[in-house]
Amino acid sequence: MRDIDFVLHLPLRYEDETTLTPISALQPGCTAQTEGVVTGSEIAYRPRRQLLVTLHDDAEGQGQAAPALILRFLNFYGSQVTQMAAGKRLRVRGDVRGGFFGLEMVHPAVRVVGADTPLPQSLTPVYPATAGISQAYLRRVIDSALARTSLPELLPDAVTQAWLRPLGVPTLMDAVHILHHPRAGADESALMDGTHPAWTRIRFEELLAQQLSLKRAHAIRQARTAPAMPLQRKGGARNNDSLVARLLAGLPFALTRAQQRVVAEISHDLAQPHPMQRLLQGDVGSGKTVVAALAAAQAIDAGYQAALMAPTEILAGQHARKLRAWLEPLGVQVAWLAGGLKTKERRAALEATARGDAAFVIGTHAMIQDNVAFARLGLIIVDEQHRFGVEQRLALRAKAHDESDGREFQPHQLMMSATPIPRTLAMTYYADLDISTIDELPPGRTSVLTKLVSDARRDEVIARVRDAACAGRQIYWVCPLIEESEALQLQTAVETYEKLSAALPGLKVGLVHGRLSSADKAAVMEAFQRNDVQLLVATTVIEVGVDVPNASLMVIEHAERFGLAQLHQLRGRVGRGSAASACVLLYGGPLSAAGRARLRTMRETTNGFEIARRDLEIRGPGEFLGARQSGVAMLRFADLQRDAWLIEPARGAAQQLLRDWPQVVEQHLNRWLGTREQYLKT
Repeated sequence: MRDIDFVLHLPLRYEDETTLTPISALQPGCTAQTEGVVTGSEIAYRPRRQLLVTLHDDAEGQGQAAPALILRFLNFYGSQVTQMAAGKRLRVRGDVRGGFFGLEMVHPAVRVVGADTPLPQSLTPVYPATAGISQAYLRRVIDSALARTSLPELLPDAVTQAWLRPLGVPTLMDAVHILHHPRAGADESALMDGTHPAWTRIRFEELLAQQLSLKRAHAIRQARTAPAMPLQRKGGARNNDSLVARLLAGLPFALTRAQQRVVAEISHDLAQPHPMQRLLQGDVGSGKTVVAALAAAQAIDAGYQAALMAPTEILAGQHARKLRAWLEPLGVQVAWLAGGLKTKERRAALEATARGDAAFVIGTHAMIQDNVAFARLGLIIVDEQHRFGVEQRLALRAKAHDESDGREFQPHQLMMSATPIPRTLAMTYYADLDISTIDELPPGRTSVLTKLVSDARRDEVIARVRDAACAGRQIYWVCPLIEESEALQLQTAVETYEKLSAALPGLKVGLVHGRLSSADKAAVMEAFQRNDVQLLVATTVIEVGVDVPNASLMVIEHAERFGLAQLHQLRGRVGRGSAASACVLLYGGPLSAAGRARLRTMRETTNGFEIARRDLEIRGPGEFLGARQSGVAMLRFADLQRDAWLIEPARGAAQQLLRDWPQVVEQHLNRWLGTREQYLKT
């Protein structure tokens, strides 16, 4: 590790060892540091082997009435017995509690001292550490690195005046010294809760490094070559014979204003000779698929192939059926690539893709296998992009080349997500992407009534299912597990299927889960879409992409076990037709605080952006980012909720540095990221 890495290994918390509390003044329930002389030490064996050390305030006048402190060690070495022998003076720190023999500390921090050993003059830092590395060692190596390290101010005066001075923060070197060695009397609460100006300076520097790295990664991608795919025009107007125009004319609905806006943004990007890197986000049912279809049509018009990759066969199959219905009547061959294909079908799809006959290829991660070759892949569309790792997305991108002259280029990329990205994440972890947002739903979508129902009222829910089916509607019943788990004790999909089949003898009940073969899953889903199955019992394989307008009731078993994003996605499977729709969240008790917060959020709002904001508050950014974590260095010091106010200054400073001081950009990134920046250049 570099010295700078040790210097920037900052404390988790602090211990106040600058004062002593006499043993006579100790109170149960407090954490304190005290000092005294050992008057007794013994190894007891009941109820278990332990070392008991008796400590008094001083060596004189230790009658039975004199207050004593018992030090209790359940695990100890022979050297500790010698260290704490009678007559030794000890300085100890720990939690005080009442014991059988009076006040005691269990496994306190212990130090042998003299009568005149001075107290520290600053708070004692406690650092993040892995097993086997002691705090004493960390303090020693960090202090050594601190003595050798100088942290000159890198930011030019113009940047400092514009963005740092208004924050009222110290220099970086002063901030580091304050955090490693806070002076006695320092505002310990401000140090602990992150509001101290020294922490503000560190977090600004880290956010600035993140902004610089992502914006520079974006600029690097912009400098690469991609095929320009302008809209086909005649005399300055759109060519009505183009695939884009014919697709628009053939759609059985009109695009919303939001869809028209994002289509224009994507179309502009595709016309450029550098790769599009755009995230299309929109709530469940907002119409992202037709936007993707129009992007693919523009690529096909320009003579290139488009590929759409989805994380599950159910979702990919849903896309394939919808896109084939739109595009094949217009003369576009659509190929389907997934793991469950028969050998003959797979060979035909591979050949059509390699020859370029298949202009649009849709499938799962089976598309990135070595034997899949494209003739002229120009546009990659990745649905539910957070479910794919960086390596999988790169593997698909690597299949792009121009067969006519062997020229290498980077294809345009459109990533789609039905989990809206909260603004703070969009400005930080997604700062390297252009983002298009569909912020309105198509007309005809009905609102979904959400109800929280205790598992004790299961019979009422089953009766509601019967009523919905008798009214000609279809129902989903979602379970979190396939097989019994003793640890979680959840209802399983198989068991629920059997019980519901018995309780509802007049209904056709289907079952779908991840361990079914692809053919069996497809058969069940097709039967549900035809209304041959009225009640579908499923695991979360139906979370995304399933579109059955006649389904008006969703029951989610053990809803408290699901994340907010999953619950919102599942609820989005209903409300797609004209009938009033409902989502019943069945929960078992008692609920955890986080589980209660999730269910309350689902009951209070159907707005995906508000749900995403609350989800970020509950979980933090880690799970939100999904596979993207492997491509972006996580923030160590900044917190997106607490420090959101620092993002704008960091963005402004980053833009100024990139424009006017590129040499400072390099120095700042080397200081804060070192070699980690390479992961951003994909």
